[in-house]
Amino acid sequence: MELLPDTATEMRVREMWRMMAAAGLPSLAEHRHPTNRPHLTLATCEELHPPARSELATLLDGGLPAPFRLDGLLRFDGRTRVLAWRVAEDVELLELHRRVWEVLASTAAHLNPLHAPGRWIPHVTLARSRRTSARWPDHLLPTALCEPREAAFTGARSYDSTTRTVESLGGEARPPAG
Repeated sequence: MELLPDTATEMRVREMWRMMAAAGLPSLAEHRHPTNRPHLTLATCEELHPPARSELATLLDGGLPAPFRLDGLLRFDGRTRVLAWRVAEDVELLELHRRVWEVLASTAAHLNPLHAPGRWIPHVTLARSRRTSARWPDHLLPTALCEPREAAFTGARSYDSTTRTVESLGGEARPPAG
């Protein structure tokens, strides 16, 4: 389950991807699949059953647009290294996340525990790399990443990682912008 930002924010994130790539840094600008677009993952599961899909569509459509703020950078280490723009937590976003988790927990198996309420770290991914040498030195990053940005989530979708397809679940889940 993913939330999609407003058009101006999507374009801004894509601009950051391009600027990072131009600086020779790993960036999602390199990921050319048509479903690749800026998003906030709320939860992942193996299968989304029709009753849950319907309930989530109602919940997400009713919760959008949802204002949010991009504020600061996060770095995740592990098998895949990640650089992300932090999405500031607020009460409304945490409540929407909790409700999505509850719907999925009642119908789906194998939810990713990293997305569980209390463990979830909201972010918009800027870059991913499986190279252990991947680094994003602050002095090479676009300065705009250090400036807070007010935005809104205006759409929601599910992404099927097996078929690499998406399905709108509410709001304005328009096709990706180039």
